[in-house]
Amino acid sequence: MVQLDSRPKVAGPAAGADAKDGVRSKGLNSNSVGLLGNSVIGVSTVAPVYCLTTTLGTTVAAVGLQMPALFLAGFLPMMLVAFAYRELNKAVPDSGTSFTWTVKAFGPHVGWMCGWGLVVATIIVLSNLAGVATEYFYLLLGEATGSEWITGLNDDKLVHVLTCLALIAVATAISYRGMTATKGVQYALVGLQLTVLGIFAVMAIGKAVAGDAPGSLDFSWSWLDPFQASSFSSFVAGLSLSLFMYWGWDACLSANEETGGSEKTPGRAALLAMVVLVGSYLFTAVAVQMYAGVGSTGTGLGNPETSSNVFAALAGPVMGPTLGILLFVAVLASAAASLQTTFIPVSRTVLAMSVYEALPPSFTEVNEKYRTPGRAIVTAGVGTGVFYTVMTLISENVLSDTIAALTLMICFYYSLTAFACAWYFRRDFGRSVRDALLKVVFPLLGGLTLAGIFAQSLRDMVSPDYGQGSSVFGIGSVFVIGVGVLALGLVVMAVMMRRSPAFFRGEVLTRETPALVLPE
Repeated sequence: MVQLDSRPKVAGPAAGADAKDGVRSKGLNSNSVGLLGNSVIGVSTVAPVYCLTTTLGTTVAAVGLQMPALFLAGFLPMMLVAFAYRELNKAVPDSGTSFTWTVKAFGPHVGWMCGWGLVVATIIVLSNLAGVATEYFYLLLGEATGSEWITGLNDDKLVHVLTCLALIAVATAISYRGMTATKGVQYALVGLQLTVLGIFAVMAIGKAVAGDAPGSLDFSWSWLDPFQASSFSSFVAGLSLSLFMYWGWDACLSANEETGGSEKTPGRAALLAMVVLVGSYLFTAVAVQMYAGVGSTGTGLGNPETSSNVFAALAGPVMGPTLGILLFVAVLASAAASLQTTFIPVSRTVLAMSVYEALPPSFTEVNEKYRTPGRAIVTAGVGTGVFYTVMTLISENVLSDTIAALTLMICFYYSLTAFACAWYFRRDFGRSVRDALLKVVFPLLGGLTLAGIFAQSLRDMVSPDYGQGSSVFGIGSVFVIGVGVLALGLVVMAVMMRRSPAFFRGEVLTRETPALVLPE
């Protein structure tokens, strides 16, 4: 490991910059990926096949036949926020993304909490991805060998946790080796999962149209109307689930310092990834709904045995015993691919926070050979393993409620970033229609939408019936976990305020601080 000695000093907003162009690098490997590679990383981090198999059933439970509409509705605020990310990245191409931008817009305290929201959301997602990858690893082995005993190994808590930790270790090692190694693995895994997903959807529609599915439904355009949801609460619940399905596209921006054309390419890659995702989600949602329907018996999406793991339940009926194995492979590939790329946003954010003195200096260590933030990657891997192990040993219900609370973290830091964009570029509002819309209006609308979902979700999560139905002193455990995790950030921030007062006095990172990456 090599310790960077270029952390900003407190002498002024541009302190610590190189003489050349007033900018300097954090030591990451620039020009490692291009537009396609960055887009693939964005799609991979979201893990579309994994998201679909875990969310199709629960979304139907919330909004019924309006499931495709909610997937589309969830896309709209995310697209508005994506415009904010793109414009901010053009002005400040920094791997700290949300953290750096909100500090520049709103000051160190709000910015630090925004960075905290991103980091804890990523750790929660990493732990869940590892768990799903482990489950499908044994499901795939069981299907391939025809052995129920092998499939049942996933139910052995010790075996499950040890396998999960092994997968986390492998993903950590690949991420440690740098963006080039990441890119090669991702092309194969993303290509595989999208191809199999397309085959599955086409076969499902074909069987539904041919009348070979007992619960099949005819397509209706009303499925795409979100306003036909039964209530506002059910609409928000479905929308929260759809937001989870799009989370992770911002990994494209976290890799900006390692992308060719760092000012423009990451933003374009994020938008391209979003288009691929919404297309995949809508096509698959319609196909599954046409084939299985929303009934509570058989393969219906309202049947708990189907909704808990949709692709596991439908793989055989739709694709047959041989091709059905490919769907198990696709889910495993999706979870494994995302497990590996999700290290990108958390490690680059932690690196940036450390460089700007918002976290301890040890996290500025960059591996000399691979030029990756090695200390941050390893710490994220260890933190993920510890978190998953503890949550699993306490209760699987607690782990599920932690995942349900993820909506709060997602809405929290995405909305702050969107508001930061509108505020940062507020003086550009009158320059042109383009600047007014893309820099202020669209980000503001996206931020307000996510803030509204955050508020409504808080209100709903107070109920003990939310999530797995557990409570703490009569308050829903999902609310306690979500608010507790964010409140923990305030405690950690208070500690860092004593250890690194210069950052919190606004002496290290200001609006005038130059980007820490050389422009193309």
